[in-house]
Amino acid sequence: MKKLTVVIVSYNVKDYVCQCLLSLRRALRDIDAEVCVVDNHSSDGTVDFLREKFPEIKVIASPHNLGFARANNMAIRQTESEFVLLLNPDTFVGEQTIRQSLDFMDEHAEAGGLGVRMLKIDGSDALESRRGLPTPMVAFYKMVGLCARYPKHRRFGQYYMGYLSWDEAARIDVISGAYCLLRRKALDEIGLLDEDFFMYGEDIDLSYRLLKGGYENWYLPSKILHYKGESTEKSSFRYVHVFYKAMLIFFRKHYSQMSLLLSLPIKITIYGKAFTTLLQIQMGKLRRYLGFVERRPQPPLYIFLATAENLEKCRKIAVGKGLEAQYFEAVPDGHLSMELPADRPICAVYDTSAYRFEEILELFSKNPVGNVKIGTFLPENNMIITAEDILK
Repeated sequence: MKKLTVVIVSYNVKDYVCQCLLSLRRALRDIDAEVCVVDNHSSDGTVDFLREKFPEIKVIASPHNLGFARANNMAIRQTESEFVLLLNPDTFVGEQTIRQSLDFMDEHAEAGGLGVRMLKIDGSDALESRRGLPTPMVAFYKMVGLCARYPKHRRFGQYYMGYLSWDEAARIDVISGAYCLLRRKALDEIGLLDEDFFMYGEDIDLSYRLLKGGYENWYLPSKILHYKGESTEKSSFRYVHVFYKAMLIFFRKHYSQMSLLLSLPIKITIYGKAFTTLLQIQMGKLRRYLGFVERRPQPPLYIFLATAENLEKCRKIAVGKGLEAQYFEAVPDGHLSMELPADRPICAVYDTSAYRFEEILELFSKNPVGNVKIGTFLPENNMIITAEDILK
């Protein structure tokens, strides 16, 4: 039996999943592991691309979009390993992240699941890295804005557990499905992901069932980057419908025994939040239709840090795309050693042959600045990846 199975569910994010797999090649170098990608009927050539470029991985080509839970379950059932890692395709992992995660699980037999410190594209911490159980009151505090107003309060800020240290391992309630390391023994006991959830909410439900099964959920301050839903259009009716439907499924499944007096305000709040979000989307579309558009955002300045050979490859791409760019040979402190303008967006693009993925994560997390975003140059296929663009 292998030590680990990594399961990635992909849908029309060929280039992001490519980067994720390249980071996994490094992270799994000394681990007895297998990687399984379930493609949810993509139309961008993902399946043929992965089979050609990554012959060592198992690719399951679904003829339909199964959703997140069903696709993960399909892979879990077809594999055998001591641990299972659910990993989003729009991530990359540090070289030591998975090894540190497995070591922690080996040392904590009571741990059923583990999540890590997820960084956003500017290097700041993603709040979803640690979450509390969304009991009716915790969810209510989140939806009415008390969580955002008092993020470190033990009651009002429970949804994101903002009172915990980012630098220390800690027990949490909910593990994000973007990086969710699971003990297979625990899965055998509590069951797999609930397939009633098409997308969103299944990680909360699974985490809750782990706790109810007597296991612990943990946060580990090992870093990954999460672009957070580059394959998802969050300003669409479908997103709002699926997201808030997941909230209702979880509420009905675990809190249906509540009295009407308590449950009715929660349901009204969920429906009200969904309606407000849809109204904002429609108002935005109307404003654009009537010509009331905001000023176009200023295009970013690209800062390339690479080997001398790869700088020329980056230059060729940048010139061909008409990018405003500056070029520097790789230095240990990367963009932190430069004086960069604070009044315009900047994309610092790192050559992944000159920098380890964990070095890139560490540099950005040292001094997160909102106008400087992470970019990577993948020399394996001469491609630049940012949160907004894929440049070739």
